[in-house]
Amino acid sequence: MAEQQTATCPECSRTISPEDTIVFGDGLLGHLDCRRPRVLSAEERTLLFVYCRDHQVAECVRCTARFQLQGVTSVDPFGIRTYECRWCHADLTESIRAHLYGCAMLPTAVRRRAQAAREAARSLVKQSDQLSDAADVLLREAEAALHALREAMRQSPIRRVG
Repeated sequence: MAEQQTATCPECSRTISPEDTIVFGDGLLGHLDCRRPRVLSAEERTLLFVYCRDHQVAECVRCTARFQLQGVTSVDPFGIRTYECRWCHADLTESIRAHLYGCAMLPTAVRRRAQAAREAARSLVKQSDQLSDAADVLLREAEAALHALREAMRQSPIRRVG
């Protein structure tokens, strides 16, 4: 029986989890940010800015504080955007991501495409131990889902904040 392979980031050599935010190309998977493997993607940040900047997007499970996007966004010394509770400094990335994929302010088509793109990336990571042909199909599916999300974002009317 062959030893099972798992996706490994070529930059940091750590195993890639299905919950990590990935980049892919040339047949390779990698972390978008090796220091913060579950950081929000550029598309997720764009959707938050366009559709969620004027309402609560996160709740801290430690101190139960609730925040709008501008209340949790900061840039670290390396120029990396982080999302932390201003009171207890807990990472709020997963809370923000959960909000994003359930937010009623996103047009239905955009929300569905975002969910499909995230699921395609998860599936790609989970199935990365399969034959290269199967991985190539999943890679194309993830690329197509990401393209469809970007197209839906371009075609969707932009909310104006009053």
